[in-house]
Amino acid sequence: IFLLIRNPKDVATSYYHYSNGLALLPSYETWDDFFTDFMTKKMAWGCYFEYLSEWNKYADKENIMTITYEEMKENPALSVKNIATFFGIPLNEEQLHLVLDRSSFQSMKKNSDKTHGSVGNILFRKGGVSDWKNLFTDDQSKEMDRAFEEHIAGTKLGKKLKYDLYCKA
Repeated sequence: IFLLIRNPKDVATSYYHYSNGLALLPSYETWDDFFTDFMTKKMAWGCYFEYLSEWNKYADKENIMTITYEEMKENPALSVKNIATFFGIPLNEEQLHLVLDRSSFQSMKKNSDKTHGSVGNILFRKGGVSDWKNLFTDDQSKEMDRAFEEHIAGTKLGKKLKYDLYCKA
């Protein structure tokens, strides 16, 4: 099982844009309204902190590989090599470069209409790290920091997220 996790502030930011772009989900007039629902567990797919807490129960299992979105952005080549090794897939340099090219955010965004249809432009918005800084107020950032500390900071997955590096302003 391959488990990809992402820092909670960027999850909320992406979900906000996704919700407002997809007609099937509730849209929000303001970021503040969305943030309130996100923090009070009123999301269609539940609470992200509870999701991480549940997966943390299995984080030490040998058949589960966990990687963060931030790790993949920092070093895509190493991430692809580690994923291939985990699944027992031999990968030569030519194959590695092909995978890196085809799985880059820019490539996936460019081809999203073919691969994901009309939701492609919604799914592939920016692909960056720390976009949360464009939406969160200082108080909202502190509130999410408290929730992180309360729910997952001391867990294996919480430590893997490198919260201080990616989530602290």
